[in-house]
Amino acid sequence: LIHLGMSGNLQVLPYKTELKKHDHVDIIFTNGLCLRYNDPRRFGCILWTEAPILEHKLLAKLGPEPLEKDFNGKYLYDRAKNRRIAVKNFIMDGNIVVGVGNIYANEALFFARIHPERAVGKISLAEYKRLTKAIKQVLLVAIKMGGTTLRDFTDSSGKPGYFKQELLVYGKAGEICSQCGTIIHTKKIGQRATYYCPICQR
Repeated sequence: LIHLGMSGNLQVLPYKTELKKHDHVDIIFTNGLCLRYNDPRRFGCILWTEAPILEHKLLAKLGPEPLEKDFNGKYLYDRAKNRRIAVKNFIMDGNIVVGVGNIYANEALFFARIHPERAVGKISLAEYKRLTKAIKQVLLVAIKMGGTTLRDFTDSSGKPGYFKQELLVYGKAGEICSQCGTIIHTKKIGQRATYYCPICQR
């Protein structure tokens, strides 16, 4: 079981390739190649388990993958009933849905025109349908562009991701909203930097 954390990456290399800073593990194959795990921030992990993988305690309670058909507006609407948590924290909770990190949560909420502090129990089914569609669209574009490199992220071939060029609100505090011309605001929600347009997102 391999978890990349926030900055981990895997590369397939000749196993004699010189080690770089933050290289931690090599899994060596008989064909002379290795799978090398590099993690500058050390939030990831590699665990050995002989139990069925989906029963592992780190995976058993996780929500659905965001690109699955089962992840839809009704699913979020049903999970949000009678809850007061901010919607941004809600969609970043791995027990609700996996894989929606801080960057993608900011962007999806902007596309869905939902304020990140809205209480999840006060959001309509129609808005959740809009939000799940936005999450899927943001992630699909990010995957196509190789992810988002802000500092040290690279793909399995060592190349950076280019989704940063597509960001409309994340990291844009003080800049002009592309939709209405208002200044993009920022604040901490759940200890994470949050970016939003106070006019477009309600």
